[in-house]
Amino acid sequence: MEKAREAATDSPSALKIKGNWNEMKGKLKQKFANLTDDDVLYEKGKEDELYGRLQKRLGKTRAEVDNILNEL
Repeated sequence: MEKAREAATDSPSALKIKGNWNEMKGKLKQKFANLTDDDVLYEKGKEDELYGRLQKRLGKTRAEVDNILNEL
């Protein structure tokens, strides 16, 4: 039941992050050469920290980062 509740509250890109992050981070680093390995480090349960690092490095809002991730 808890997993269903988590899935219902996650954004589409958050669900993608959980599924195939290694592929996505490679595409992100290709698209944005200024991203470091530390910037794209994903740890389960710390998605907000990942978003924060990406927002800071790319100079984008959370919605813009979400759109970038959805386009990958």
